Amino acid sequence: MKGTGLAGAVAVALLLQACAPLTRHHGYVPPESALSQLQVGVDTPDTVIATLGRPTTTGVLGNRGLYYVESRFRQVAFLAPEEVEREVLVISFGANGTLGNIERFGLENGRVVQLNPARTAEIFADRTLVSQLLGNIGRFDAGQLIGGEE
Repeated sequence: MKGTGLAGAVAVALLLQACAPLTRHHGYVPPESALSQLQVGVDTPDTVIATLGRPTTTGVLGNRGLYYVESRFRQVAFLAPEEVEREVLVISFGANGTLGNIERFGLENGRVVQLNPARTAEIFADRTLVSQLLGNIGRFDAGQLIGGEE
């Protein structure tokens, strides 16, 4: 009977372990210490990438922006993963190709929230793209992408 009790205790421990939440991190957003090395009006996309590392994506219109995206997901047992945090660092460049602005955005209650207001005087003009980038993540049906039934 001692072996049965021990096996039961091990089974309960394994069940409890299976219910422990798992956390996964995707992407990368550079720390503030790395951002402080950048100089507005001086740095170019090449020097920014050399300082911070490769971005998650770049701007699609005129290549005037670098986007660093980091997400944190939590999954409990067999349930679908839930995104619990997202941060987007947007680095934009002026018409002359030098660093113009650095902004941070987050996602709270399904809405884009600016975490850190503009650090420079220039207003970030590509906000619509950021809104679309954040708003459409996870909102598509793979069947529609490959031509399945609608």
